[in-house]
Amino acid sequence: MRTILNPVDAPAHDAFVEKKSEFIGDAAHVDSLDEAIAFVGTIRDRHPKARHVAYAAVVGGSDGRVSERMSDDGEPSGTAGKPILDVLRANGLTDCVVAVTRYFGGILLGSGGLIRAYSTGASIAVKAAQGADIVPCQRYLVTLEYPQLARFQQLLAGVDGVQSDETYAADITLTATLPLDNASSFEDRVRETFNATISPEPIDTVNRAIASR
Repeated sequence: MRTILNPVDAPAHDAFVEKKSEFIGDAAHVDSLDEAIAFVGTIRDRHPKARHVAYAAVVGGSDGRVSERMSDDGEPSGTAGKPILDVLRANGLTDCVVAVTRYFGGILLGSGGLIRAYSTGASIAVKAAQGADIVPCQRYLVTLEYPQLARFQQLLAGVDGVQSDETYAADITLTATLPLDNASSFEDRVRETFNATISPEPIDTVNRAIASR
């Protein structure tokens, strides 16, 4: 599965005009449906004169359970929220929300025209977003000496890993998270580079979004 990395305070954004109606797409990463609804609220506040702010959101999926929500926001049933949701599904996206704002231009588009317009608004927002693959990752607890940190960080970056939860005391303790497929080579490189003086301790496996290159 994939997700969008753009945060709610700096969403991906694009717009187009169809028969004098302006459609504005905004896409952002969210971790819950409540966060998605709050994001839509900020979009409404940003466009107080807009006629409609339709949206769709998808959350979850790593455990096989997906939660979805959508709204036509006053457009004819099935002409706004569902086309947006269909774009998210077609792109295999989760943990994200897309809102499409419409400034009515005075010309009715009909059901087919609305479906195409809201689908296009969602598609251009997704296209403008920074995408990421959601991959299974291995987490390690690592203890190392201060002079070893810079070299260790280079090794970690080389396997698309990230560090977190650092504690600086007599030694440095941190959590390293990297794609599960890279775990074996990472362990080998650490042992070879530091002559087995560093032994990453496996903690658990998690899912993490890794930006597309």
